[in-house]
Amino acid sequence: MSILSFRPLLVSSLFLLGACSNTDAPSTSTGGPSAETIPGTAESLVVAGGCFWCVEHDMEAVPGVYEAVSGYGGGEKREATYRDHEGHREVVEIYYDPRETTYAELVHIFLRTIDPLDDGGQFCDRGYSYTTAIHYRTDAERRAAEAAIAAAEKALSREIVTPVEPISFVVEAEGYHQDYADQNPLRYKFYRTRCGRDQRVEEVWGQRAASAP
Repeated sequence: MSILSFRPLLVSSLFLLGACSNTDAPSTSTGGPSAETIPGTAESLVVAGGCFWCVEHDMEAVPGVYEAVSGYGGGEKREATYRDHEGHREVVEIYYDPRETTYAELVHIFLRTIDPLDDGGQFCDRGYSYTTAIHYRTDAERRAAEAAIAAAEKALSREIVTPVEPISFVVEAEGYHQDYADQNPLRYKFYRTRCGRDQRVEEVWGQRAASAP
């Protein structure tokens, strides 16, 4: 096969990678938290920010974060999967060292990695499962999340549509979704660029954008 005839096949293959989670191909990653990376003293929070690959990558770059785990949350299916998670959003549970950072600080950063003005999804990913949310488990977390929303509204002079909601459980996503940016760097970079995530976050937040490179 000549290079010229191969190129259209390559472009077509890359085009299919343009939506978050648009793959069922397993990787070598087994995913999930482990005793080696997350000590028993860790605390966690759950957020939804569109594609969980991107939220995981952004939040793992924050100092004080041990690990971020992709999953499905906010719904009622305790055995949710990528193919069957109706009523759930794509969420990420972020495990962190409370001596180095706090729930409030992480929520503040998280809001600056997303488009909190969009209630129909995030970037090229549309539909409920890609909408944003900040979840809480205690009244103190709820108050911190609401304060972060108020601060973001003041900073942008716009209404923030990201809701603050309670959560009771998270279903861990399949292993091939975990650490996707590290396991599949070329596919991840192509998806993120094509989806326009960083461009829109910068458009919304300017120099205050907090997305990881």
